[in-house]
Amino acid sequence: MSSQHITRIAFTPGEPAGIGPDLCLQLAQQDLPYQFIIIGSADLLRQRACELNLSIQIKPFNPDDEATTHQAGCLNVLNIDLAVPVTCGKTDLLNSHYVLKTLTTATQGCINMLFDAMVTGPVDKGIINDAGVAFSGHTEFIAEITGGYPVMMLATPGLRVALATTHLPLKDISAAITPECLNSVISILEHDLRTRFKIPKPKILVCGLNPHAGENGHLGMEEIEVISPVINTFKQQGYDIVGPLPADTLFTPKYLETADAVLAMYHDQGLPVLKYQGFGNAVNITLGLPIIRTSVDHGTALDLAGTGKANLGSLLFAINTALTMTSQSF
Repeated sequence: MSSQHITRIAFTPGEPAGIGPDLCLQLAQQDLPYQFIIIGSADLLRQRACELNLSIQIKPFNPDDEATTHQAGCLNVLNIDLAVPVTCGKTDLLNSHYVLKTLTTATQGCINMLFDAMVTGPVDKGIINDAGVAFSGHTEFIAEITGGYPVMMLATPGLRVALATTHLPLKDISAAITPECLNSVISILEHDLRTRFKIPKPKILVCGLNPHAGENGHLGMEEIEVISPVINTFKQQGYDIVGPLPADTLFTPKYLETADAVLAMYHDQGLPVLKYQGFGNAVNITLGLPIIRTSVDHGTALDLAGTGKANLGSLLFAINTALTMTSQSF
């Protein structure tokens, strides 16, 4: 990576009535060693700055300007207009398309190499769906634009957890865990741990789907019929992969101290453990895409919007992770 390169990080604040705007305004009060560009409403940021009693100078983002590091008290903003004005803590479905436009703009900017990475603030999936848009999450939405096979991984110091399936009802998970799915997820996880995180030979632990990893078929056959055969194929290819292991004992120091990542079969199998360990200091990373995207690990926190009580911890970790991944790309 050239010492002259200044990394451009695009940030989408997410739900305008939540704490996303607060977070970027709080962060903007300090000097930063990268260029920080907000993709969102300049009017919203001015309004929220007044509510937070923060001084801020809004500068329209010009992609033709030479990238410079962020100066305290300023914000580079690529403006996207709101549909309707915002009241802190009160969502409005009319602004759902605004949220999606910020995501689309940031994603296209990364594809076009205008930005080195994008970091996303929290969105309200329910209000977007109420607006008539089928939206299951950032991961899937961004992947539809970029292509690739998205793999969701959350990380906190000392623990990385990737997911074989993401936002699915429990009743649909077993059918979704196919050899093709596991082959793709494990390949991408291993590849990105090597290339994005510079781990020469990642050790991956794989959870079983059922209690006790199926108890030799007495509690389910998925481990015997699907998960184990895929793992054995990867082992034969020289991968350092262990499983399927019972999820209730996998997440213990005995196993985790030598592991680089855990592959959980579904959302609420792995993420409660990670968030218990590192909530507020964790990051959501989308692997398997041609761009770098990270996100905060928390929700919109509507009750905290405009109060000045939003915690920057997860945003800082998300940005630092994006910077680490970006530094491997030059």
